[in-house]
Amino acid sequence: MVSVHELSPLVIILVVTAIALGLGGSIIASIQTGQTVNSSSWNASSNGLNGIQTMASWLPTIAIIVAAAVVIGILSMMFIGGRK
Repeated sequence: MVSVHELSPLVIILVVTAIALGLGGSIIASIQTGQTVNSSSWNASSNGLNGIQTMASWLPTIAIIVAAAVVIGILSMMFIGGRK
């Protein structure tokens, strides 16, 4: 049986991922501002920003899944743990 204590790393990973995506996007955007438009370095940083944006768009879905896992873990502890 999974305990709530074992599910807490999921929440920590979600928060760290959100922070990393935010900081990564900010750093790449600041690097891109000093580059010539349509140069290979500007295009590479633009692709990086698009990739970060795509990953960040999945965060709400991942957050719902993590929340559901925590709730299911709590409910399973209450119902299954109470039958011992």
